[in-house]
Amino acid sequence: MTRLYDARGNIYRVVAPEALRLQGIAVPDQAGYAAQTREEWALAAIEACCSWAPGTQPAGSKDHCSDGLLVGPFQSSPPFDLLIVNTDGTLAERSGNGLTIFSQALSDQGFLPSDEACLLRVHHDKSDTPSPGQTSVKAAQVEGVQGFWLDLGRPGFGPSAVSAVGVETALLNGRELSHVQSLSALNGAWSRSQFARVGNPHCVTLVDSAEHLPSNEQMREPALGDGLTRIAYAMPTGAGRPCPAGINLQWAMHESGQHVVARVFERGEGPTASSGTSASAVACAAWRVGWVSAGEVKVTMPGGTAPILLEEEQGELSRVSLFGTARLSG
Repeated sequence: MTRLYDARGNIYRVVAPEALRLQGIAVPDQAGYAAQTREEWALAAIEACCSWAPGTQPAGSKDHCSDGLLVGPFQSSPPFDLLIVNTDGTLAERSGNGLTIFSQALSDQGFLPSDEACLLRVHHDKSDTPSPGQTSVKAAQVEGVQGFWLDLGRPGFGPSAVSAVGVETALLNGRELSHVQSLSALNGAWSRSQFARVGNPHCVTLVDSAEHLPSNEQMREPALGDGLTRIAYAMPTGAGRPCPAGINLQWAMHESGQHVVARVFERGEGPTASSGTSASAVACAAWRVGWVSAGEVKVTMPGGTAPILLEEEQGELSRVSLFGTARLSG
C-alpha cells in the first residue's frame, strides 16, 4: 500500500520497503545496501507505484502521477532511514518537500515525536557527497499552519561545492557568480548563476524581470526542455555538464524586500511546481548577492510560497532552515 502526499504542488508516494517486497520488488532490508543496488529495483518500484493506470493519465499531465517515490522507513523508531527515488530511477541526496512529506507520513503513522527533533537519514549512491545525508526535523506552526522545520545545515557556494567543471566566474557585489555557457545559449538573460549546495546541488540563475522566468509549460516543450535536460541530468539521460552528477536548476527574481520569485527544473524530474531545497538554494543565492538579508525569506514558486530561515555569523550563512507542510492526497 502506498500513500500519496502533496507539499505545495510537489507530489510524492510513500511506501514501506516491505510493501514493495510483497509486490515482488526485491528491495534490500538495509537502506544503505538498497541505495547501492538501486539499479536492480528502483525503476520497477517507480513503475509499480508512480505510473498512471491504463487510460487514466490526464491530457497534458506529466509522465508519472507523482514526482517520485519515498521508500521507508526502514525502522519503527528514530533515526529513520529512507530513499528518495526520482521517476527516472535515480536517487536524490535530499528533497525538502520529500522530507516534509515523509515527516507527515511518519506523524500519521504515530512514529514521529511531536515535541522534539527527529533525525531523517537519506541514503543515496552519489560519490561527491557523503551518504546518508542527515536532516533534523521538528513539528511546528508558522502563521497558524501546522508543518515541520527542516534544518538543512550550512550551505556551500561556488563551482567546487557542486563539483562543476568548465565554468567561468565573475564577481558581483564582492561575491563569486558563474557563467554557465549552456544556459546563456538557451537565453541570453541567463548569464549570472550562483551554485549552491544545501545537501544536494543547485544552480540558481538570477534574472532582472519576470519575463525571463521560464514557465513550467515552456520547460516541458522540447525546444527548451531538451536543452535543460542536457544540463540538469547526469549521463546517459543528459550530458552531465557542467556537473557530472547532474544539477537542479532554478531561476530567481527579486520581487521586493525579503521576497523572491522562482521557477524550478529538477534533476531527474524536470519542471516542478515547487521544491523545498530549491527554495532554500534560491534564498541562499539571493542573500549572497545582497537581494535579501538574514532572517525569514519567502520564496514563491508556482505551487506556493516557502518560508526559509537564514542564519548568519560573521558575514557568512551558518544555517538554512525550511518550513514545510504536506497533506494526504490519495
